[in-house]
Amino acid sequence: MPSLYIHVPFCVQKCNYCAFYSEPWQRAKAEDYLASLNREVVLRQHEISEEIETLFIGGGTPTALPEAELDALLSIIHDKLRFKDGAEKTIEANPGTLTAEKLQILHKQGINRISLGVQSLNDDLLRQIGRIHRTEEVREGVHLIREAGFKNLNLDLMFGLPGQTQADWRDTLEEALRLRPEHLSVYGLMVEEGTPLALNSESLTNLPDDDSQAEMYHLAREILSKAGYWHYEVSNYALPGYECQHNLGYWHRKDYLGIGPSAVSCLNNRRYQNVEDILLYAKMLSQGELPVDSQKNEFLSQHEQIAELLILGLRLKDGVNLSQFKKVVGADLFELYPAVLERYLKAGVLKIEEGSLLLQPEYWFVANGVLQEFV
Repeated sequence: MPSLYIHVPFCVQKCNYCAFYSEPWQRAKAEDYLASLNREVVLRQHEISEEIETLFIGGGTPTALPEAELDALLSIIHDKLRFKDGAEKTIEANPGTLTAEKLQILHKQGINRISLGVQSLNDDLLRQIGRIHRTEEVREGVHLIREAGFKNLNLDLMFGLPGQTQADWRDTLEEALRLRPEHLSVYGLMVEEGTPLALNSESLTNLPDDDSQAEMYHLAREILSKAGYWHYEVSNYALPGYECQHNLGYWHRKDYLGIGPSAVSCLNNRRYQNVEDILLYAKMLSQGELPVDSQKNEFLSQHEQIAELLILGLRLKDGVNLSQFKKVVGADLFELYPAVLERYLKAGVLKIEEGSLLLQPEYWFVANGVLQEFV
């Protein structure tokens, strides 16, 4: 089993842009969640016969759980599942929910990578997007993380925020570098339907335009690359040797199992999602039933598998190895997409280098538009 994802559906406060499933933490719900998660792990053990290579605990905000519940969550995982030696084990954290005690629990339980949801290092912008922390708490959080012995830290940053200027973004990038994380994930703001941000007309009219966002994207690439970070995926940078192994599994289309309400799995080309409701999740598991949403359960067609292999691979700096693609798919890539490939190669959007098909870095910001042609 290459990858395991655990969804913790609790937050102190939902951010204005967030479309992931989460609820405010309540002790009774959290206790039900942990009991139900334990049942799901037991029911799914037949799907986890191999040792797990990577673990990612996300949310929500896993560190919104109090110390005892956080310890219980990790005990469920480690008591019942087997991990490869040296497995990468990541947990998402919010600076406003970190304590030295929680970090001691995480370290003792074998978590070896922290992904800190920073988003911005400008307090005004943090308030606008509904984050509960402020810049000083980021600095304090990083200090606590290092004091606890963690040597693999990711910072999530976000550009294209309402009212954000190029100067704001440069300041955030330079401040983030002073914190010396091993990894940075740099995402453009997505306005998701139904979120508070999408319903706030004032914020929407104050968003940086496409040209400004493109400048922010390329500014990040310039500053982070100069600082020694390897831009190995469209939105991700790492110091050498610190690429996120869990996410690389997704981009290489390896199987993954998701546990917890709303968690997604893809095993043997079957993709399915658990129900997005803690109470229904708990009820189904109490009846000995896997909590899969029947409306979100599909087998991927061969065309969908091929398209995903290509689309995900082209997000990586190393691109898609043509001989490996042919070996896996049983067909030459140029036989499958002759017109699209010819057009983009001629335009210089794609290139072939050392036997791999690559998306030129200057087009990474508009990668989604290019890659949709292969769907």
